[in-house]
Amino acid sequence: MPDPRSPDPLSPDLLDRIRSRAAAHDRDNTFPHDDLADLAGAGYLRALVPAGFGGLGLSLTDVVRSQAALAGAAPATALAVGMHLIWTGVARTLWDAGDPSLEFVLRDAGAGEIFAFAISEAGNDLSLFGSTTVAEPMPDGAYAFTGTKIFTSLSPVFTRLATFGLDSVSPDAPKLVHAVLERDDERIVSLADWDTVGMRATQSHTTRLERARAEPSRVHRRLDAGPSADPLVVAIFQNFEILVSAVYVGIAERALDLAVLAARSRVSARSGLSKDADPATRRRVAVAALEIDAVRPRLESLARAVESSADHGDQWFRALVGLKLAATTAARAVVGEAITVAGGAAFASDHELSRLYRDVLAGGFHPSNDDAALSTVATAVLGPPPT
Repeated sequence: MPDPRSPDPLSPDLLDRIRSRAAAHDRDNTFPHDDLADLAGAGYLRALVPAGFGGLGLSLTDVVRSQAALAGAAPATALAVGMHLIWTGVARTLWDAGDPSLEFVLRDAGAGEIFAFAISEAGNDLSLFGSTTVAEPMPDGAYAFTGTKIFTSLSPVFTRLATFGLDSVSPDAPKLVHAVLERDDERIVSLADWDTVGMRATQSHTTRLERARAEPSRVHRRLDAGPSADPLVVAIFQNFEILVSAVYVGIAERALDLAVLAARSRVSARSGLSKDADPATRRRVAVAALEIDAVRPRLESLARAVESSADHGDQWFRALVGLKLAATTAARAVVGEAITVAGGAAFASDHELSRLYRDVLAGGFHPSNDDAALSTVATAVLGPPPT
């Protein structure tokens, strides 16, 4: 087991074990319980939790690098575990800024609880700015949530569920209510319906909330409906977009490695030379490398900006959605180039590049999707569209 004081809890042996299981979990559409156990044993689920709460106290930049390495071994494992890391990252970002409203998240995560997101809703393109889920106020200050959430990664294992919904009945309504639910509530129902093209091991089932109760102490925000620059909203965007982008950068880097291996191992029947001597192959590898070179520094720069509480003002959202769009677009491009370099062997369903090709398709579905990201950037540059 890695030294808990190490800046990187993911040892090469651990990553190799995880890589060896990725194909089977993808093929069988199963959750990687074995990966999760290894990662928990290494302390990785507590990576962003400060030492005072039982965590490793690593920086966001440290975890970005680790997430990219983990994604290179098993993209779906990295994406699934990343959702827990994102929520602990949100709590850490607020804590570092002097906001203790999510201190309970740090304490729970330090004690071994596993957090999942229940944010996305079918047909709702408002992201964090609106919800179709009903948040019903209770006399004691609790809330009961009723609605259907999609893409709930870690569905088989989460013990805490971060969610939000719309309170439309309180005197100051409408308010978007953010809270954390506990898994032992039988009114949280997982539909076990995840059967997708890629990122299969995330097991991101649909979750149905049937008046699921959030205790008053776990109701941590009531915000006006609509766009918001509340620190919670900004912290969610920061940690989500950065850590999701790290996964796709890691996929791109793994695809480039596989392209290099293929170029050096394939031999041309015409020339007798390995493909790494072929100008067209060299060009494709160079194009793939440049895609990564353009996005990796951007990823780490934004991670450092979050750590230092840099003031990007109203340009934070532009920077974050732009990063995510760049990372997912680069990952698709690099995997495509790698498949061309590898040749027909990569078309086999059991080839690692075939799996990466399917996994990168998920990048377009994470908030903010491509259209929403472009709209955000256009508004940042041009201002709101004329009415």
